[in-house]
Amino acid sequence: MIHSETNALLDVPGLTGIHAATICPLAQDGAIDAAELAAHIGDIAHKQGIRGLLLNGHAGEGHLLTADERRLVLEVARNSAPRGSFITAGITAEGTGAAAADAVAAARAGADAVLVFPPNHWAGGRDDAIVVEHHRIIAQACGLPVVLYKAPLAAGRMSYGVDLMSRLCQIDQVSGIKEGAWEVSAYDELRRRIKAERPGVSVMASGDEHLMACYQLGTDGSQVSLAAIVPERVTELYDAAKAKDWDRTLAAHEAIYPLAVDIYRRAPDHLATARLKALLKLMGKITNDRVKRPMRQLEPTEIDALRRVITA
Repeated sequence: MIHSETNALLDVPGLTGIHAATICPLAQDGAIDAAELAAHIGDIAHKQGIRGLLLNGHAGEGHLLTADERRLVLEVARNSAPRGSFITAGITAEGTGAAAADAVAAARAGADAVLVFPPNHWAGGRDDAIVVEHHRIIAQACGLPVVLYKAPLAAGRMSYGVDLMSRLCQIDQVSGIKEGAWEVSAYDELRRRIKAERPGVSVMASGDEHLMACYQLGTDGSQVSLAAIVPERVTELYDAAKAKDWDRTLAAHEAIYPLAVDIYRRAPDHLATARLKALLKLMGKITNDRVKRPMRQLEPTEIDALRRVITA
């Protein structure tokens, strides 16, 4: 049986609904194309049903940008998005001090919250007490609401278990979770636990391939890059599920699913950002699909596969 969503008020109401994880358009020399970035953000953020933006995340190549570039992205977004658009800044630094400095810079640039990604070196091993300390230091430094990242289960040690997520939610400034376990049962387990312990934390279903199933179980929203490609489709899916119109929900899912599979499931999965940019170029939304090195560009055959999905 599908359970209903909690009626508890959220700590941060802005962390609800659909938040588009945007890309970062680049010029051919690899520098940020500020004009195209402004156009991309303005186009997406003004779409009906888009409540906010996630910047400098995986789709936005935040881990490959310099500190100055990440700040520029935030400044452009704040000037391009409509008033009231909720902006979350991705924090991807490997060191706690650098991550805290990035979070402070994000606050100064107008971010409303920060999303703390796990440092990549934790893939080789981590100490849960250090994970909690890392997040607490970042939260205290920037003074903004903090969103936790539940990485895909396939990420191994970088995907925090339910007990650790529960400990992290004891930090007062933790206000949301971008749930990207990429497994519906893991999503349901985490959401039930956190909502029982801290109902005010926004648990946002953010696995692009199975949004419908998570929405049926209940969600506070999503932070997804698919909303930067087909925002109308994603908001339609969310609205239909909120209305419990399951026929309309299934129809929206069927429209989204082939695109989600081609972006995220096709091997190798680290090319998802390159696919997002290639799709936006094919759709006439950006003029250059250049990605930051050391990420590689798509081969012509890979672009043709995306073209066939768009045509279909």
